[in-house]
Amino acid sequence: MALLLVLLFTLFASPSLVLSASTPPFTPQDNFLIDCGATNKATLPDGRAFKTEAESGQLLKAEDDNKASVDKADVPSPLYLSARIFKSDATYSFHMARPGWHWVRLHFYPVTNSVFDLQKATFNVLTDKYTLLHNFNINQNKNNNTKNQVFLKEYLLNITNQQFSIKFSPMKNSAAFINAIEVVSAPDNLITDTANNLQPTTQFQGMSKFGYETMYRVNMGGPLITSANDTLGRSWLPDDAYIKSKNMAKEVLVGTSTVKYPDGVTPQIAPPTVYATAVQMADAVVSGQNFNISWNFQATNAFGYLIRLHFCDIVSKSLGNLYFNVYINGNMAISDLDLSHTVNGLAIPYYKDIVVNSSLISDGLSVQIGPSRMDNSAPNAILNGLEVMKISNSVDSLDGEFGVDGKKEESGSSGARRGAVAAVGFGLMFGAFVGLGAMVYKWRKRPQDWQKRNSFSSWLLPVHAGDNSFMSSKNSMGSHKSNMYNSALGLGRYFTFQELQDATNNFDSSKIIGVGGFGNVYIAVIDDETTVAVKRGNPQSEQGITEFQTEIQMLSKLRHRHLVSLIGYCDENSEMILVYEYMSNGPFRDHLYGKNLAPLTWKQRLDICIGAARGLHYLHTGTAQGIIHRDVKTTNILLDDQFTAKVADFGLSKDATMGQNHVSTAVKGSFGYLDPEYFRRQQLTDKSDVYSFGVVLLEALCARPAINPALPREQVNLADWGMQWKRKDLLEKIMDPLLADSINPESMKKFGEAAEKCLAEHGVDRPTMGDVLWNLEYALQLQEAFTQGKADDDSTNSVAPPSTEAVASPAPTSAIVPPATAPTTASNSANRPAPIPEGDEGSAEAHTINDQSGTDIFAQFSNLNGR
Repeated sequence: MALLLVLLFTLFASPSLVLSASTPPFTPQDNFLIDCGATNKATLPDGRAFKTEAESGQLLKAEDDNKASVDKADVPSPLYLSARIFKSDATYSFHMARPGWHWVRLHFYPVTNSVFDLQKATFNVLTDKYTLLHNFNINQNKNNNTKNQVFLKEYLLNITNQQFSIKFSPMKNSAAFINAIEVVSAPDNLITDTANNLQPTTQFQGMSKFGYETMYRVNMGGPLITSANDTLGRSWLPDDAYIKSKNMAKEVLVGTSTVKYPDGVTPQIAPPTVYATAVQMADAVVSGQNFNISWNFQATNAFGYLIRLHFCDIVSKSLGNLYFNVYINGNMAISDLDLSHTVNGLAIPYYKDIVVNSSLISDGLSVQIGPSRMDNSAPNAILNGLEVMKISNSVDSLDGEFGVDGKKEESGSSGARRGAVAAVGFGLMFGAFVGLGAMVYKWRKRPQDWQKRNSFSSWLLPVHAGDNSFMSSKNSMGSHKSNMYNSALGLGRYFTFQELQDATNNFDSSKIIGVGGFGNVYIAVIDDETTVAVKRGNPQSEQGITEFQTEIQMLSKLRHRHLVSLIGYCDENSEMILVYEYMSNGPFRDHLYGKNLAPLTWKQRLDICIGAARGLHYLHTGTAQGIIHRDVKTTNILLDDQFTAKVADFGLSKDATMGQNHVSTAVKGSFGYLDPEYFRRQQLTDKSDVYSFGVVLLEALCARPAINPALPREQVNLADWGMQWKRKDLLEKIMDPLLADSINPESMKKFGEAAEKCLAEHGVDRPTMGDVLWNLEYALQLQEAFTQGKADDDSTNSVAPPSTEAVASPAPTSAIVPPATAPTTASNSANRPAPIPEGDEGSAEAHTINDQSGTDIFAQFSNLNGR
């Protein structure tokens, strides 16, 4: 577990950094500084004087009088030359002058003595409300960078009673010890009562109800800031130990007098020295550079964390030139941050608080900054400072699962998942954890033929929707119920079978809105206000429930606004039921043909294709190994009430194997969308999804099925037929006639070029989804300019295409693909609800593969209906 700034112990001997003369001092009303066991007063380089044992004796109640001291030691401060040792409970009590936020700092160093071997001392440290340390042992916290086993634990607690105590309680046959204690007032505005949740993207109220432990405090691009240089006696470490790929970052430094604090942000939040330094993107010597700068920190997923991000635009020469994104653990934390507009100027400090749910922490914490895709911004991003603070859990513990009164964290918070989720309102439910195990057991106990079938994920779809989750939807149940929707593995709310029976009128056939190989999808209303889709598994389905845990692991990676999201599940009575937010506009295909719905405009079709491309691009690049959808088609692109596109149905999805460029697998997919190269070689790559998406593009343009056996043979396969006309440069001959009067020919041409590239015979000749996305964005720009120009009776030539070098030039090999690298358009940037899964129409498995393509392949399946 990460310690509080293990290098802090150099702070006492570090050279001073001078703060701005205008920095207002903060005078703490409570200022208890105790050098435990000391006979001589210790004054530190920052000017603070600690009381001796004799001066502070009235604050301590202990049954023994064990002290230890040494004349000299290789320690960074005189505070560590002495200690108090307790072989039974002992309590320091403080009378507080005022209520509010206070720093509590505990100093530990195992002084050699004749009373007890402090290397073996194991003990608890408790306040009246909080467990600060549980079964603490100095050796448990050893770190290669820790000098002489000196440790400083720093806490920020909201103390509301006049009497405040710190109790040291040794384990049986052990001892407790302490070298120095600080209890010092902090400014009231240091922690506000409101922060932003990372997931779901809602505001979190009630920050003052929790306690905090400082884990990291980092000065990006700058030097060590010691307690002598900070406005509140804090220390800030350089970011060298945490930054990944330092060659991708460039340090920036200006004079502290350049920093101008706005109303509401004072040097108590962070000193000018933090805001006068920064890290920005280094010049990668490429056009349109696109990479993230990353910092990694250790963190346990038993607690939630408050991350405070400090920004100050000291790199721009004028307003409106810097827009960038911030990601935390692969999730969008801040999108298209425009600092100069936010604070109305340059070199003005700004900070943002983000609460990170423990369920989003699997391997520590990562913070990334990367460029926005907004057209009017230069590719750059900055970060000046960062603080990471652990949040107390539901029993007010900051270490372990036991509260001060001995109460254990709720049993639902099992294993490494217990702690901060419940503490910050994202409760972990025991029923969810046990239920998942029961689901695995039940389905594995089904008949042998059921176990042979292959994919729970055909109807278990991604849990999260990134920064546009169900909980942030205007139509959702709201943040007041958000704590109900987080379980140990991200499956959301646990529904009883009775709840779902009532909501669907006992699964009445009139409620069916979709049918697939898994079973039926029903429309329902839960909590008297929220419309949802209930997907009920059919035990006789050809799509079975195996590889359950593997699928769960895959789905936990998927968080994006253009992927479907899950509300909850039920596994009572051998049922397997999933509940999704209702997707009011259904599949994309229904709006193109066959349902007599109002036709989509060309701009709407472009927006939908762009959204789907974003979702696929995230699948391919947003996880370490990448995910291949394997069943891209218009029925698996769903539309919400704003016609926002979401990719659905991951029943055939595969992890791309790391270190390889393909996955060898039996051919699966839907006729008309299958990649011919995949047919022949049975080697799956993300370029197979690109091919399928090319067919989707032609469907959007032509408003007809991918396969239609009723047509003349040369027209049956849309991909073959469409490319015949594209090669003649006559796509307008086969496009939807309803578009004739409104489509911009140049937009259609660019769109057709994108489709043609996707449908290249060989995968190596096809673009990435990122490149496809760029071309679609450009086609949209052309159409919007055409529409505007038509309205203004003006020329459409004012739109300049993005530089082709931006696509062609590769990012550095060390570059990290951001969690959502797709360009942003005005029509798709707003938060919108996530979709429900649609029926699994058209999925099939080809067991016998011949080296054929085009209509020859189709001939093998000519008895099938068009999909």
